[in-house]
Amino acid sequence: MSFNIYHNFQIKTAPKEVFNAISQPKHLDNWWTLKSSGKPELNSEYNLNFTDTYNWFCKVSKVKENESFYLKMTDSDKDWNPTTFGFDLEPNINGAMVKFSHINWPENNDHFKHSSFCWAMLLSGLKNYLEKSIVIPFKDRN
Repeated sequence: MSFNIYHNFQIKTAPKEVFNAISQPKHLDNWWTLKSSGKPELNSEYNLNFTDTYNWFCKVSKVKENESFYLKMTDSDKDWNPTTFGFDLEPNINGAMVKFSHINWPENNDHFKHSSFCWAMLLSGLKNYLEKSIVIPFKDRN
C-alpha cells in the first residue's frame, strides 16, 4: 500500500507560465528550492538543493510542454525516494487549473503529513509568485 498527496488549485496565468515556473530552475528557486538545476526533458536529472543536508536528485519521468511535468526521486531521504511528484495543467477561462500529485509514499507517517502541509504552503507560494510576482525569501519558506 502507498499513500498519495493531491492538491488542485487555480492560477490566474497561462499554462505556459505555470509550466515554466514548475520546470525551470531559475523559477523553482523563486518559490521552492534554494538552488536547483535541470532541464525539462524526459530522463533529465534535476538537482533540488535546499541545504547541504537536503541536496536531492530526481529525474524527469513525464513531460509535455505546457501540459505536464513529473519528477521521480532518485536520491533523497528514505520517505521521498520511492515517490514521484508532478503537475498537470489544464487551460481555462481564468488561466490554468493546476493538478498536483505526490504519489507512492511508503507510509502515512508524520513526514508524509508534514510534507502534505508543506506542499500546500509552497503551492500557495507558487500561486502568489505567478499572480503577484511575490518571491518569499528561502529562509522564510516552510
